[in-house]
Amino acid sequence: MAKKILIIEDEQNLVNNLAEKLRAEGYNVMTALDGEAGWDKVRNEKPELIILDIMLPGLDGLSLCRMVRNEPTTKHIRIIMLTARGAEVDKIIGLESGADDYIVKPFGLGEFLARVRAVMRRPEPETTLQQDEMISDDLRLNMTGRRVFKSDDEVKLSNKEFDLLAELMRNKNAVLSRDLILTKVWGYDYFVDKRTVDVHIRWLREKIEDDPSNPRRIVTVRGVGYRFEG
Repeated sequence: MAKKILIIEDEQNLVNNLAEKLRAEGYNVMTALDGEAGWDKVRNEKPELIILDIMLPGLDGLSLCRMVRNEPTTKHIRIIMLTARGAEVDKIIGLESGADDYIVKPFGLGEFLARVRAVMRRPEPETTLQQDEMISDDLRLNMTGRRVFKSDDEVKLSNKEFDLLAELMRNKNAVLSRDLILTKVWGYDYFVDKRTVDVHIRWLREKIEDDPSNPRRIVTVRGVGYRFEG
């Protein structure tokens, strides 16, 4: 059965061009011209991938992305964001909202299809049993509930921050390179600037370290990457 891709974009000509190329690749393509209609189709159709414009009338793409990630029945869906913005901070905001990739307009159709193929190659979320909780000193991470506690206080993390912390804790005392972190947490080792890892590490330290300027849990290994020491 052909995999479903939903395009949520308000530029009709762009929608037509992207849909034509994706259908030629064998995908089952659906479209929506605004965020509200897109959200309805996300919930009803459960596509494998959403192509999502940030600047949408009504419900914007960033808000819709967060809604997809916060809904248990849709949080696994892959998302590629489209936007005319090109600043690094905008890319990070898009990825932090839960997107898997980010393409700046204008873009070539060849690049677009390469990004789609790369994201679609990502494995489905693991359904096998895994360690439900990981504990290090006064830090406790619950995989099933996707919650983190420091002592008795819950630490509010974004989806990517949680996935990053889980990967670090799962490999305690091992040095993880930025490339490996991108592959494990973002699902691929290209298209996303490696500095994104550093930014997320900084945000994570601000939430779980007693002294973020002198971290003892997440240690930088210069020239290589990061190590979780607890």
